Amino acid sequence: MDDMNTTPTSSRMHIAIFGRRNAGKSSIINAITNQKAALVSDVAGTTTDPVSKAMELLPIGPVVIIDTAGLDDIGPLGEMRIQRTYDVLNRTDLAVLVIDGEVGLTDFEENILRRIREKNIPVVGAVNKADKAVYTQEQLKEWEKKLKLELVEVSAATGQGIDELKMAIVRHAPYDDEKLTLIGDLISPGDLVVMVVPIDKAAPKGRLILPQQQVIRDVLDHDGMAVVVKEDRLRDALTGLSSKPRLVVTDSQVFQKVAADTPRDIPLTSFSILMARYKGDLIELAKGAKAVADLRPGDSVLIAEGCTHHRQSDDIGTVKIPRWLRQTVGGDLNFQWSSGLTMPEDLSRFKLIVHCGACMLNRREMLYRMEKARQQDVPMVNYGVLIAYVNGILPRALEPFPVARTMFQEDYA
Repeated sequence: MDDMNTTPTSSRMHIAIFGRRNAGKSSIINAITNQKAALVSDVAGTTTDPVSKAMELLPIGPVVIIDTAGLDDIGPLGEMRIQRTYDVLNRTDLAVLVIDGEVGLTDFEENILRRIREKNIPVVGAVNKADKAVYTQEQLKEWEKKLKLELVEVSAATGQGIDELKMAIVRHAPYDDEKLTLIGDLISPGDLVVMVVPIDKAAPKGRLILPQQQVIRDVLDHDGMAVVVKEDRLRDALTGLSSKPRLVVTDSQVFQKVAADTPRDIPLTSFSILMARYKGDLIELAKGAKAVADLRPGDSVLIAEGCTHHRQSDDIGTVKIPRWLRQTVGGDLNFQWSSGLTMPEDLSRFKLIVHCGACMLNRREMLYRMEKARQQDVPMVNYGVLIAYVNGILPRALEPFPVARTMFQEDYA
């Protein structure tokens, strides 16, 4: 059962540990978390796939620490493990580069450091096994100068330097995302927000889906007031309220009905559009909606989701969106689906990528996916933006976001 009282993985800072096999990456994670979070063995290559551990790291708060396979792994399987390790960079907010104090600095550390910096990821260096070190302090200073990196001497076995490593992580952690908010910048204290939440067979039993939970929490965090209704009660709710809502937020799947029931002088948007702005680049995703007009029967479309889930008979990603696109295009399309933490490397064969709301991805991963599509000249749109587009109400759904809305004023005048 999902724990509704814990911070979602996608909202946690992702800290990934990189280094050679048997450098002590897993041991460092266990020392940082003060528990046996990662499997440890003297056998090189114990960690074969990225392993994540959610924890609290004060004063940062909720984080995910990711253990990775050694970058010097060998053989065909080793190459696959190395690639998975590099893939972790796409969702890494801060990297910890581990150097084996019994081996010293090698090309492996320099190569991964180069790739970390190519992605503009903050990085902290840790020289492990300081209690067994074969290097001198002069060599350590040379490594720091060569790598242009602060190196913290640690011993996962004795605990030496672990507190210093934690402090280095805190110093280098990126905090810009703290300025991001789902809805807080759109409301003022005391404002009322009406949220429309359908309860159908696709809704999880006994709870709300993650974006709905997060928007409600963000309204409360910014001293707003939230009213939650089903789509068939919206009119009654709006009539019974003593003051006009600052905003109506709806589930994308009932966009058209909610737009019809919401007076024109009340701003309207969707949970998915709020997530698009929070996790990615709303302007670019709105641009992607225009590519729908260029689709022709037979074109290939990728529908990408950031999680795997049990699909219902009328699933949005496999049934509803394909149906809406076929109706819009006036013919059949060649659909392909991807889910989880990977997308196809070659995107060039697709005319359009339709992405989910990314509630299970962190912002860095979503921005990476968008950049990957941009580099291959493939437009991307997300579920909420697409649904508003095919229903002819995208300009209205973008009204709370003037820059994105301006792009469509001429097209939809």
